Amino acid sequence: MAKTLVLQFVNTMNKISTLSIENPIEPVDPVKVNAAMDQIIAANVFITSGGELMSKKGAYVVERNVDDIEL
Repeated sequence: MAKTLVLQFVNTMNKISTLSIENPIEPVDPVKVNAAMDQIIAANVFITSGGELMSKKGAYVVERNVDDIEL
């Protein structure tokens, strides 16, 4: 099972931008995720097509199962 942590931010144009992190440390700690998102916004290192990241929208983990089919 592949897992991805998805961080959602709101940019200056009020659009949602996402940052995806493959294989996050388990279990995902909401306090650490919140702090990391605050640091990302404060550092202002990501510029999107809609401008700078301004605030947090949310975060979630996506779990994906892949089953190979023999041909």
